[in-house]
Amino acid sequence: MDLFRLPRRLALLLCVAPLAVLAQTQGEPQMNLRKVHLSAGMYQIEAQVAATPTQREIGLMFRREMPQAEGMLFVFEQPATQCFWMRNTILPLTAAFIADDGRIVNLEDMQPQTTDNHCSTEPVRYVLEMNQGWFARKNIKPGTKLAGGPFSATR
Repeated sequence: MDLFRLPRRLALLLCVAPLAVLAQTQGEPQMNLRKVHLSAGMYQIEAQVAATPTQREIGLMFRREMPQAEGMLFVFEQPATQCFWMRNTILPLTAAFIADDGRIVNLEDMQPQTTDNHCSTEPVRYVLEMNQGWFARKNIKPGTKLAGGPFSATR
C-alpha cells in the first residue's frame, strides 16, 4: 500500500462518511421529539414539539400516518408572520396559528406535496399541525383558546 495515499484516503473517508449518514436519515420522519399535552376545551392533544430550526424544517415530512389526537407544535423564538408549506409531507394537515395566550388566530387546510404558502394572519409564535379536518370535526375555530404546555395559566 502506498503510504502517501493513505492520508488522502482517510481524509476522503472522513468527508464521505458523514454524507452517507445524512443520506440514510433523509426521508425519515421525526418520531422522537419531546411531547406536550394540550387541550382545546374537552379535547386532548398530544403534540410533538419542534423547537429548533432543523426540527421545524423537517416537521411532519415523510409521515405516513398520525393518530387523530396527535399533532406537532412548532415553537418559534418570537412572534412573526409564520408561513408553512407541504413539501415532502404526505398527510393532509390543518395548521392552527396560535398567539402567545393560546388563542387560535387562524386555521389553514394544507394539501400534501404542495409548495403553496399558508400563513398566519397576525404575528404568532406557535403553529399546531393536526390531521386535516380534526379542528372542524371538533368545532374548533379561530378564537378558541388552547391550554397546557406553553399556554398554561402560570405563564
